[in-house]
Order: sequence, then structure tokens, then C-alpha cells
Amino acid sequence: MAQLYFYYSAMNAGKSTSLLQSSYNYRERGMHTLVLTPAIDDRFGTGKVASRIGIECEASIFNSSDDLSQLIAAEHQRQHIHCVLVDESQFLSKTQVKQLAYVVDCLDIPVLCYGLRTDFQGELFTGSQYLLAWADKLVELKTICFCGRKANMVIRRDSEGRAVKEGAQVAIGGNESYESVCRKHFRELVWE
Repeated sequence: MAQLYFYYSAMNAGKSTSLLQSSYNYRERGMHTLVLTPAIDDRFGTGKVASRIGIECEASIFNSSDDLSQLIAAEHQRQHIHCVLVDESQFLSKTQVKQLAYVVDCLDIPVLCYGLRTDFQGELFTGSQYLLAWADKLVELKTICFCGRKANMVIRRDSEGRAVKEGAQVAIGGNESYESVCRKHFRELVWE
């Protein structure tokens, strides 16, 4: 029986690496996967999921207005899909999370979503909020703060390295803009 999974963490915990490994495992056994990535995240090129450790794969892109259940159903008719994997799932809309639940419940295809839980202000992303509420399985991937504690928060830094306390929720960037920290250091850098 298919299930909806949400693998979440702060940045640099290996979410994309885990997604790529899962897709590889299916494909190694002769099964077809559909890897989805949001069009908004073009850090590694359009239609690509890449890991900091140097592995990557081609992916189908989606926009915030796309109906993911229709996209997946059309691909499933073309070629049987054994698993759907969604990178940067924090950017999903509430409706798109419902569509992924439909894929699991009605098409019986497992869906594995990978994304951040919270933004640089400690607020839930929309996609993460509904995945946390509706996923069958929640899996936290762990990384560490510079102090050695578990990092469960993300801070955004400006061009001079200072923690940013306000601004747009979405600003695409990598290690040059974001850092994973523990709650204690998040509190000291952002809340205080």
C-alpha cells in the first residue's frame, strides 16, 4: 500500500542526496521513478536535482499553479511509475499536497517529499505545514550546528554575514546565503 512520506530537515542535511539515492534504488531494480522539482529553484539548472556531494539527475519541473495529480497521472499512463520523488517540497501549495495525497490514495503510487520544515524566521513553509499534517510518515534528517548541537533552524545571512530578521519568505540560495543552526543560536541571532 502506497504512502505519503515527508523527509524534512534544516539545510545541508542531505535531503537531495537521500532523494537521489532512493530514486537510484528503484531504477536499479528496473522500476520507473518520476522526480519533480519546483521551477523556482534553478540553482543547479532547470529540471535538475543535484546534491552538494556531486550527484544529480534530470527532473520534471512544476510551477505553483500546476496540478500535480494530472501531471503524474499523465506520466503514469505513458510509463508505469513506481515512485514519485519531490525535491524542495516546502514550495508546494496546500492544493498540491492534496494532489499528492490523491496520487497515493487513488493511484497507489508512493510519494516521497523532501524539504525544509521552516524558513529563516522560524515559520513553516506552506508545503511543509500540510505535509507535516497529512503525510503518512514523517522522517527528520539531521545535521549539526557550528556548536555541535542538532541544527533544526535555518538563518539567512546578508552580503556582510549578518543574520537577516525580515524579508520575503522565499529567496533561493545555498551556503552563501543560509546556515543551519540549533534553536539556541537561532534565538540569539534572530529572535533577540
